[in-house]
Amino acid sequence: MKKSVLCSASAALLLTTVLAGCGSSTPAANNDKDKGAEAGKSTAGTEAKAGSFQMTVRHINVRDTAKSTLELLQKVTAKTEQEVPGLKLNLDGVEDTVNRDVKLKAEMSSGKPPHIFNLFGGADTQNYAKAGHLLPLNDILKELGLSDQFYNLSEFTVDGKIYGLPESGYVEGFYYNKKMFQDAGVQVPKNWEEFLKVCEALKAKKITPIALGGGPESAWAINMLGNSLFVGLGGTELQEGFKPGKTKWTDAPVVEAFKRMKELKEKGYIDPNVLGLKYAEGQAKFYTGQAAMLFDGTWATSAVLDKEKSTVKDNVGFFRLPDVGGKGDGYINGGWSNGYGFSAHLNDNELKAVKTFIKNFYTVENQADQLNKANRIPAMKNVKGSNDAHPLVKEISDAQGSSKGAFPAFDALVQPKVKVTLETSMQELLGGQIAPEKVAERMQKTQEEANKADGEKK
Repeated sequence: MKKSVLCSASAALLLTTVLAGCGSSTPAANNDKDKGAEAGKSTAGTEAKAGSFQMTVRHINVRDTAKSTLELLQKVTAKTEQEVPGLKLNLDGVEDTVNRDVKLKAEMSSGKPPHIFNLFGGADTQNYAKAGHLLPLNDILKELGLSDQFYNLSEFTVDGKIYGLPESGYVEGFYYNKKMFQDAGVQVPKNWEEFLKVCEALKAKKITPIALGGGPESAWAINMLGNSLFVGLGGTELQEGFKPGKTKWTDAPVVEAFKRMKELKEKGYIDPNVLGLKYAEGQAKFYTGQAAMLFDGTWATSAVLDKEKSTVKDNVGFFRLPDVGGKGDGYINGGWSNGYGFSAHLNDNELKAVKTFIKNFYTVENQADQLNKANRIPAMKNVKGSNDAHPLVKEISDAQGSSKGAFPAFDALVQPKVKVTLETSMQELLGGQIAPEKVAERMQKTQEEANKADGEKK
């Protein structure tokens, strides 16, 4: 297919317009008392002392479908080792949920995070930055000429200081099997009523409508669809108000979203074994042709189009969540919220290595490599893709382009405790152990407790 395609890159421009509420093009001045900032200045233009030393790079590229991102990381670490005398970088691959919710939390609590590590923006970045464990990057970005090269750094910015750099962008929506839709005599739905009819028609053909793995360590996958539902019903301001107390989890749109999730499960539209499958297993059910739809982030594109494992790569499309009859109709979940952070506790040699890693990893060439090989939405500007992009990339771009705008995931706006509570609660909801109203009440109680704890810390 010959197109001068930069579908993902042009779509990123749309996300930028919506999400750039906190500009990142002008580096904010760092506090002179900040140890990370002082360390950043201390080695500018100087050579690190010779000598052997080792550093850890914590990453989440552990699945078979992350081969291209792992290969890029390996290439960057090898180049960085060559450029920094005596340096040995040890790659530590950990499943993303385990890294975020278990290992990194414990390491941050002890004040001993890895030197370089996968980091989520939003609440994670805010908490770790305020605890003094994240290296501020403003001066480093300025020194490397990268200050204005990213589309949006707002999720990694706290009080004007930048503490992380996204690997790529994303949006969330439905991947669907075009052949299964055709065989069932259905088309892409435009609203919730049509969506339910599509699910019923697929079920009548003995086709699992929606693939989903929400079992052990994978409950976050359930919340992707739930998040889009309650924003669709209540508007983007709904989730923005949870932490400030302007809105509540017990508000009608949230309860209705929980009811719809329960309905999808009870009617057999969601994989009946959802709670027994891990995220990757649920994803695989779609790309091996065992389900007609998969609600996922665009990081899943590489798996869906995998030349060796995917049986649907020639029959796959993408559409955003259909209109659900609420204030948030037409919006899409998307942003730049996952990337790399760096320890604030570095000596001069380690700091030089971090700066060299950033210089080598965050290049237009590497971003283009990931756009072409894994169809990842660029985090940096001026990235050009190949002329042979898969048609799916254009459909994703069209879904973004036809939306009213983008909103971040809810867990970038609330405290980690709230995120974890919703995960366990949604598992119980789909398991028939708790009613939607009770989930809402539990969530509001947890939110109030988290807000109170934040107030006490101040």
